[in-house]
Amino acid sequence: MTKELENIKDELQQLADPEKARVLSRFFKTGNGEYGEGDIFLGIKVPEQRKIAKRYSGLAFDDIGQLLESSIHEYRLTSLFILVLKYNKEDYRGKQEIVDFYVDNIKNVNNWDLVDSSAPHILGHFLLDKDRSILYRLASSDNLWERRISILSTFTFIKTNTFEDALKISEILLFDEHDLIHKAVGWMLREVGKRDLTIEEEFLQKHYLEMPRTMLRYAIEKFDEDKRKFYLGK
Repeated sequence: MTKELENIKDELQQLADPEKARVLSRFFKTGNGEYGEGDIFLGIKVPEQRKIAKRYSGLAFDDIGQLLESSIHEYRLTSLFILVLKYNKEDYRGKQEIVDFYVDNIKNVNNWDLVDSSAPHILGHFLLDKDRSILYRLASSDNLWERRISILSTFTFIKTNTFEDALKISEILLFDEHDLIHKAVGWMLREVGKRDLTIEEEFLQKHYLEMPRTMLRYAIEKFDEDKRKFYLGK
């Protein structure tokens, strides 16, 4: 273990809060058969993890990989914060290396906050001007987190008023069985609507009768009351 890696772990351990860890363990569904089964929490606030990540933004890939392979949730999240910081500083070749590392370690991006904190900022950003077929492969994965990565990566495209991939992947995930995908798709549709309400409503008119209720509720959250009642009343 390098000195830097040892220091990061020591700093995180010093911030551990057992009571908060118990709360987070329940919130992130770590019980038997739940989506976060086996995840271990130290109980550290996200801003504290971001501070540590900023101090160690030059951490080597091997050390980041060791953190990312840990069963301790805060180790993985902090490693992804570091990876995003490194990505933002790099030139094209460096960004490519980070994306390759991210994809190679995608199995460890395995809770919703880990996905949401990294996928748009790394994979989504890198694919802004590139082939996006990897997102369609991930959308068809048996792995919950890979499917969430596929739709969350489109958030970066949505922010540039490019909606096609978000809508296509939303259609792929329309009948997904998991609530975390329903929420993610509804969220991305809502983000589309913030920028072009007509496009969102075209999608809803085509699919709202068959959409999971949670997905629909997230998608129409910002609509006025009458319009929400219309969509929910059918």
